Amino acid sequence: MTSDRSSLAAASLVSVMFINMLGFGIVIPLLPFYAESFHAAPWQIALIFSAFSMGAFFGEPVWGRMSDRVGRKPLLLSTVSGTLLCYLALAFAPDVWTAFVIRFIGGAASGNGAVMQGYIADVTPAEKRSRRMAWIGASGSLGLVIGPSIGGVFAHPEAGTAGFRVPLLIAAGFSATCLLSILLFIREPQVHRAREETGSRWRAIGEVTRHPVIGRLMLTTFLVGFAFTGIESVFGLWGERRFGWGPREVGWCFAAAGAVSGLVQFFVTGPLSERFGEARVLAAGMALTTIGILGQTQSTGFPMTAALLVVTAIGQSVSWPNVGALISRNADPAKQGQVLGLNNATGAFARFVGPLTAGLAFAHVSINAPFVIAAVLVAPAVLLALSATGRART
Repeated sequence: MTSDRSSLAAASLVSVMFINMLGFGIVIPLLPFYAESFHAAPWQIALIFSAFSMGAFFGEPVWGRMSDRVGRKPLLLSTVSGTLLCYLALAFAPDVWTAFVIRFIGGAASGNGAVMQGYIADVTPAEKRSRRMAWIGASGSLGLVIGPSIGGVFAHPEAGTAGFRVPLLIAAGFSATCLLSILLFIREPQVHRAREETGSRWRAIGEVTRHPVIGRLMLTTFLVGFAFTGIESVFGLWGERRFGWGPREVGWCFAAAGAVSGLVQFFVTGPLSERFGEARVLAAGMALTTIGILGQTQSTGFPMTAALLVVTAIGQSVSWPNVGALISRNADPAKQGQVLGLNNATGAFARFVGPLTAGLAFAHVSINAPFVIAAVLVAPAVLLALSATGRART
């Protein structure tokens, strides 16, 4: 595939996935308040938040492996359909445990991260993958800019669970639009290699954990995912307890972070990685993330909280695209989807235990405890990223 055609293919995928991520941006900041409408305890709120990731832990490797064999487009269609059905079911969930089951099934059915990354790896030269992976991240960040404001406007917590029905239906509408866009505009990558059986999942796990680069990157994915999603899950409750915030203030914080994150990933991450190398930029991003997280314990109000969240978002934005790029450069080309899926499953498991741990720490230690725990976990990820520098295959 020529450079122009590969750029067009990647841009088309990013465009349609941005539509889908608008729904994600609507729902995520509202989840703590949605769960509270069922009179859920803090640990139950964290469980609903992380249920999607629990499902994705099982789904991501399966969809990534299947996309290696049957193609990327069919799996994109099926996983976006899973997201659509999840939003529709959540809009009419009768109780907290039903909401948990819906989120779990939705996560298992809609783990499309590995499929998207595999598509990018198929159509992109190795030296440009950090840039293109950053585009995918930027589409999610921009979804977090626009989505929370939509959710904040249409959510009415005072009406109970029914007050969240309209935002969830709007999110479902965006997923339906994304589904139609994939059907019409996304073409299957024309990669010229035989689709071979990739072996069992457990054999693949053993291979990647022993790999000198991929194993370290997967551990980095777990540590940072555990830390960041733990904070994300309690951020609304933290703002409510500390500053008396509601969904709108929380939404604006996420929107500010998302705007900066999108700009950084579109215009900064790729050039930085191409100049200094993926592993060094990954390590620098982890260090910046640690500073932003720990600083929240000293926040004095909205301006400082939003600024520190922006710092954290910048750190995440310059680092995460490089994880996928490094893995794709060091993985067997015939197993791109499977290996990327296993890495995403590692992140999904972290997104399960992270919010649960943060919820317990928030309820039983202090409201700042999740931020301290997160900073302690992210710091070692800097060393893990640096240790991969000398081992990464150029």
